[in-house]
Amino acid sequence: MKFKVILTLGLAASTLFANAQSKKAKQKAKETMEESAPAPMSELDSASYSFGLKIAMGLKSDGVKSLNYALLSQAMDDVFNDKTLKVTDEQAGPTISSFLKKISESKFAAAKDSGITFLNNNKKNPKITSLPSGLQYEVITMGTGAKPAATDEVTVNYRGTLVDGKQFDSSYDRNEPLTLPLNNVIPGWTEGVQLMPIGSKFRFYIPYELGYGERGAGQDIPPYSTLIFDIELLKIGK
Repeated sequence: MKFKVILTLGLAASTLFANAQSKKAKQKAKETMEESAPAPMSELDSASYSFGLKIAMGLKSDGVKSLNYALLSQAMDDVFNDKTLKVTDEQAGPTISSFLKKISESKFAAAKDSGITFLNNNKKNPKITSLPSGLQYEVITMGTGAKPAATDEVTVNYRGTLVDGKQFDSSYDRNEPLTLPLNNVIPGWTEGVQLMPIGSKFRFYIPYELGYGERGAGQDIPPYSTLIFDIELLKIGK
């Protein structure tokens, strides 16, 4: 009997001790969370941080990895307080463009070099005609109709791929020809389609300068991409 009482008291003491330890642990966790939780911000502080966040996210998406944050802050202070600027507004635009261009060139150097190598090898093919602009083309089917002018509206079927064979667009897949003004497309199209009589199908190899250039187009066409288009001219005019 005495043993049972001692055992019961021991279990009770253990339970009380465990409960006390649990309460201490929960209290400590609560205090830690309260200490680590960010302090409430005023509307001005919240907006200020949000401006910085959006600016940084935009720059990061453009490939910027770091800036001189002291000068960035100073520029804002100089503008808001009408101080003498180290760089004029007119100088700022070209400076930013040049900076971002160098980042883009470095990031997409491999794609740019790959396109140049592809075109240099491609023009050795006797089926390929190379033009002074850098545009290359191959006649798949030669039509007998009229040729469009740069100001004409044309209706075409087309398929576009990168040099690695990845397709990024196709009117054939949509079963829907495209009608558009020839002077409102990439330069490679404007120059190339004017060479095509109605009923023709050409394959064009377009250097990035005559395509979507240094910026690319959307997610499917990276900057500095050499493009391959199969184009079939169906009609001139509306």
